[in-house]
Amino acid sequence: MADVAALAGVSGQTVSRVVNDSPRVDPGTRARVEVAMAQLGYRPHRAARALRTGRTQTIGLLVSTLATVGNSRMLQAVADAAAARGYALTVVTLGAHPDVPAAFERLSEQGVDGVVVLNEATAAARETPAPPGLSLVVVDAPPDAEGTRHFGIVQSDHAGGARAATTHLLALGHRTVHHLGGPATSFAAAERERGWREALADAGAPAPRVVRGDWTAASGHAAAARLLEDEATAVFAANDQLALGAIRAFSDAGREVPGDVSIVGFDDIADAADYRPPLTTVRQHFDRLGELAVAALVAGIEDGATGSHIVPTTLQVRESTARAR
Repeated sequence: MADVAALAGVSGQTVSRVVNDSPRVDPGTRARVEVAMAQLGYRPHRAARALRTGRTQTIGLLVSTLATVGNSRMLQAVADAAAARGYALTVVTLGAHPDVPAAFERLSEQGVDGVVVLNEATAAARETPAPPGLSLVVVDAPPDAEGTRHFGIVQSDHAGGARAATTHLLALGHRTVHHLGGPATSFAAAERERGWREALADAGAPAPRVVRGDWTAASGHAAAARLLEDEATAVFAANDQLALGAIRAFSDAGREVPGDVSIVGFDDIADAADYRPPLTTVRQHFDRLGELAVAALVAGIEDGATGSHIVPTTLQVRESTARAR
């Protein structure tokens, strides 16, 4: 730092302010210091900074699994947003037998300043107090039961997206819409089911039995057998993988999509437009979710602030839906 200060012709304190992104530096001086840092190959020493500030500039990510497309896309979004703010990222997966207290302890031992908890891990995390001094943001979770939120919340408008999907299918003339739901333990799946039920109730349409999968295409293929038994003509699937499996099952049974059955998914994964047929689906804005999650966590780390953010979803109409015969 002394070498940078000498080359830039400033004090060591000014270099420190530039390194810590302080607003109390003239833009011209900042540029001169940054040029000197580049010329000398200077990099801030993360461990030394942690000793001085009490923060490591590292955040944790707690997730049940990275096998689902939604979770992997959220991981990428959080990693990008953290890097943009100068934070490193440490990831802990819970696996089939979640032990959230142990996961929090592992992250605390690694010195993270805060933790983002994703999706299926949120239910367990809400019941487990975070270690003292560890800021927490959960993605897709209801407020604390006591009404006193001790963590930030970021979520997609799952119910709104489900209402839009169901209303779209009803508007095509289908008598009702069947639901291929996600796991019963998932907050996101529950919200999507709620939106589906609300849309049916508003239209005065009957609500068929819910058939569930585990977010995978294979489970969607297996569950579609029951939808065939019910002679479904319109299906709202809780994610795109479930929809993909159902499309294959209907095709195997000689039922065309969308000629005989219209299907809507949820997420709008990268390949959704390349399914056969291209999938009508509800788009989640994963980049925005990741940005808000990291912003809320940094606010908690720096100011102790908590808040709630809901990101709108949008219906993408493609070729897997058509007017009812």
